[in-house]
This record gives sequence, structure tokens and C-alpha cells, in this order.
Amino acid sequence: MITADIHTHTTFSPDGRSSIEEMIARAQERKLEIYGISEHFNYDYDRMDLRIDGQAVPPIDEEAYFTRARALQRQYAGTLQILIGAEFGYDHDSRSLTRYCRTAEKYKPDFIINSIHTCLGMDCYFPHYCEGRSKAFAYNAYLYRVLESLDAPYPYDIVAHIGYCSRNATYPDPKLRYADFSDVIDEILRRIVRKGKILEVNTSSKTAGSPFIPDTDILARYYELGGREVSFASDAHDTERIGEKRDLVCAALKELGFTYLTVPRRGEHLHLPL
Repeated sequence: MITADIHTHTTFSPDGRSSIEEMIARAQERKLEIYGISEHFNYDYDRMDLRIDGQAVPPIDEEAYFTRARALQRQYAGTLQILIGAEFGYDHDSRSLTRYCRTAEKYKPDFIINSIHTCLGMDCYFPHYCEGRSKAFAYNAYLYRVLESLDAPYPYDIVAHIGYCSRNATYPDPKLRYADFSDVIDEILRRIVRKGKILEVNTSSKTAGSPFIPDTDILARYYELGGREVSFASDAHDTERIGEKRDLVCAALKELGFTYLTVPRRGEHLHLPL
């Protein structure tokens, strides 16, 4: 059984806490055979000049990242398959979309993760996203943003962490349940299947009320609708979380009928038996 974790971040991302060399060393210690780095490209943040605790979020040094990562990819060839990816924070604005398309064309990442971080003019990761909003309103707004992102013009592979808005939600019951938002979730899942994209299972669930996001109710519906392409993601920002809960995710997926995990690599889908 090949082991893989392909959604991770290093200090090339503004919120990364371990260097790229430290992350690779830890991936080897965890005996991963495929390790993917997917640094944040926050063109949504850039356009809106969003800040965290009043501080501007520095942009990624794209040239430095891809230069160093490609060098390490070559260095470790034969001992660890390293995939050099990017996580694009979707933004509907044409200027941001053009920037993402240009980045994809210039650097040709091995894979691209498509993510929703910003919604209603803010990052919905933070507790203040819930302030003054009902859970139904806040989560619907987020989910329709996910749906919109699926038609992004850049060549993404993975649809990331559905349920991101619940990670630090302040509602008494923060869990995102299929039954509560079935109409929009069905359309999201159908569109993922139709477009041949990969649905990510992300174990950085924080206080979302689930051990991973999306939870099994949404994954079961995805399977019912014909979805078979799922990827594993720790979303690790430091060495401690690489591969976290992978066995738990694999067991849950097998229980639902899935037989493999999918790893995208330069347009190809690698199927790894569970």
C-alpha cells in the first residue's frame, strides 16, 4: 500500500511553521512514498487587502518557492516522490482569476488545489465570520461560494476541505451536515463528478464537530452520485501533523465503499489502494 499526503504547507506559506527541508525529512520518517507540498497562493487576500490581527499577509515568493521545491524534488528522486503543488484561494474577480491562470501556466505545478477561504468579504476560517449571522446563512453563503469556484478557469485538480467554514465556528453545534444543506451540496458533488475533479478529505478539522471534513454523510452522498476520486490531506502546517488520521480516513472510506485514494500528478490520476 502506497502512502501519500499531498496537502501540506511550509514556511514558504505565511502561516507555515516548518521549513520545506524539515517537512520533507518528517515525511520520510513517516514512511510516506508520495509527499505533496501545496503552498498558499492568496490572490483573494491580495485583492481585498485582508489582514489578520491588523497585519497584512505577505504574498508568497513564487519564484523562490518553485525554484527551491523543484531542486529538492530532483534531489530526492528515487527515495521520495515529491509533488510540487499550489493551493489557489478562489476569488471571483477577473483580475485574481487572470493571475491564477498566469501562475499555473508559468510554473506548471504538479497539481493545483482549489480552495474557498474568503466569503462575504472575509476569511470564513475565523470565528468572527459567525458574528451576527445564523448558521444557515453563514454556511449557505460558504457552500454557494464553493459551488461557484468549481467553474474556475484555471486547471485545478482537487476541491479542498468542504466544511472549512466550520473549523472555528462559534455555533453550539458547528458541524456541517448534509441533511441541512442537501440541495447545494448535491449540486457541488454532482459538478465535481461531472468535471472529473477530486474531492479532498481533510483532517485539519479543528472544532468542526467531525474528525475530518467533509464528514461521512457527505462522502456517502458523493459515492452515491458516482464519485470515486478522493484524496487524503492532513493540511499540515508543521512537521507534527504530516499524515495525521490517515488510517482513520482510510477505514472510513473503505466502510463507505471506496477502494482507492487518488493522487493527481501533472494531469494524471494515480490510484492508490486503500
